[in-house]
Amino acid sequence: MVIKNVKIITMAGSDIENGFVRYNEVITEIGSMSGYVKTSEEEIDGAGKTLYPGLIDAHCHLGMWDDALCFEGDDGNEDTDPSTPHLRAIDSINAADRCFEDAVSAGVTSVCTGVGSANPIGGSLAVIKTFGSKRVDKLIVKSPAAIKFALGENPKNTYNDRDETPVTRMATAAIIREQLSKALRYKEDLDEYRRTKGTDDEVSKPDFDAKCEALMPLFDGQKPLQAHFHCHRADDIFTAVRIAKEFKLDYVLIHCTDGGIIAEELAEDMPKVVLGPVFGDRGKPELKNHSINTPAVMDKFGIEFAICTDHPETPIQYLPLTAALAVRGGLDRKTALKAVTINAAKILGIEDRVGSIEVGKDADFSLFSGEPLGIYETPVFVCVNGKTAVNKL
Repeated sequence: MVIKNVKIITMAGSDIENGFVRYNEVITEIGSMSGYVKTSEEEIDGAGKTLYPGLIDAHCHLGMWDDALCFEGDDGNEDTDPSTPHLRAIDSINAADRCFEDAVSAGVTSVCTGVGSANPIGGSLAVIKTFGSKRVDKLIVKSPAAIKFALGENPKNTYNDRDETPVTRMATAAIIREQLSKALRYKEDLDEYRRTKGTDDEVSKPDFDAKCEALMPLFDGQKPLQAHFHCHRADDIFTAVRIAKEFKLDYVLIHCTDGGIIAEELAEDMPKVVLGPVFGDRGKPELKNHSINTPAVMDKFGIEFAICTDHPETPIQYLPLTAALAVRGGLDRKTALKAVTINAAKILGIEDRVGSIEVGKDADFSLFSGEPLGIYETPVFVCVNGKTAVNKL
């Protein structure tokens, strides 16, 4: 299959004013129409259209809260235990939720989705595609993709209602530290058992611990699993950084609502950040500094970030509009596009597969007649893994 006569926004260097993309499941060739060689394969003429990489929502809960359902479809927070790292998002994601169709209709082809923020440690997240199957196993790009941690009001409010720990920020951080310390010790004991197994110095194998097993990949020195910290308020953001440094974690700050007012100090650490949702009101105290100017301020200090919907907080089909609001708040347009394509891919560690138009990457892309960040625009053609998901040509 080939799409020709399109402007290509590669997000990987120079754009192509009039070019073509040849693909099957992955992109096999990209070039200018001046070098195009016609073959017997099917052609799509995209004259007058612009081709963009598939959009990526770096933090949402797609499939975890079914659309238009209440408790029956609420599978995002196991708020019966404040520490549940052994829970897996893929066991709750409903790939038949109609919001997957909403996502792909807006050109959102990949998402990082998973548990909510009721627990200090919630479980693992997954990066999945938004089209191709009703079976989540066939959509997986990366699972587990990260372990979800949460600081601030959400754990406090969840457990305060039952008068159980944690009801303070101190206790929330203490629960995280305690579980990380147990997991680190468990890994050290397991490593020692493996080292001494079959020798005269053999030590006993530690009893199986599902929670510690789930957290051990955080301490993998070669390719550690990421830690994603839900944090809005400035003190919670710095607590996330503090804990991550203590345990040498590869961490990402999720939401980072106060990021704009602490950007200069936060830049001392240059963390990876996922900002958002950009839409929405200041619906709780820790959102009092919410502003569409925050992405522009963070960019001014050189902090790399993605922009997310936090679906269903902002419906996932409005990811392009959240980036547009950041532009309204002063962010450069190209940087806003990066925040929902290549920057999101880099932050999630999936840039080898998605986020830009390059040979060898997944054939995920959209065609727009106009500006993808425009309020009136939706893609006329969407491709995911080489399969046509939307075709209005």
